[in-house]
Amino acid sequence: MTDRILIVEDDEAIATGLALNLKLAGRATSIARDGEDAIAQALEEDFALILLDINLPKKHGLEVLATLRAADNVVPVIVVSARDGEFDKVAALRLGADDYVTKPFALAELLARIEAVLRRSQQVTSTPVEAPLGDELSFGDVSIDLAQRLVTRGACTVKLTHLEFELLVFFARHPKQVFSRSQLFSLVWGQSAGSVRTVDNFVGQLRKRFEADPEKPEHFVTVRGSGYRFDP
Repeated sequence: MTDRILIVEDDEAIATGLALNLKLAGRATSIARDGEDAIAQALEEDFALILLDINLPKKHGLEVLATLRAADNVVPVIVVSARDGEFDKVAALRLGADDYVTKPFALAELLARIEAVLRRSQQVTSTPVEAPLGDELSFGDVSIDLAQRLVTRGACTVKLTHLEFELLVFFARHPKQVFSRSQLFSLVWGQSAGSVRTVDNFVGQLRKRFEADPEKPEHFVTVRGSGYRFDP
């Protein structure tokens, strides 16, 4: 993976301004002006992170994100959009976005969010607890290879985003324990502030990938009024 950040933005002034400020912060950048160009560049180069606008020519930003995730591209993505509706935020997070920033944004805040996402993606694990003996965790027909960051279900490899993997590992390391959304947000995301409802979206993604019936989860269980519990 390179250290380059892909800026997907059709507004030339915003794209140029972001590229300049990221350069001043020591980050190399590329710019895509529309959704199709964004997909082409992202599939050709392993970017460290993508800043993705939603309202784009040729392909909608959420379509871009969905296409990348369908292609098993798990590059960290921060959606940067003038649309602040709950639907767009939830849709972006469910598709695998790592963060959502609403325009107009404070440059310092955006740069801090970028650094936070990059820092998380470069860590081997974000939990303070040591792994058990060996480099593998498992439950049911799911195996988690910690050293290779590889997850398999039966004979099939399951592609996860960085945060999906971190949340899965955290749960697997803490079976039968109840954690509130705030606790999970702090321990896995490494943040004390933000929308803890983000946790719900990521738990939903894990259910889709690992539950026989996501509507009736057996592993990632909701504890009403308290949070979530992982039952191996």
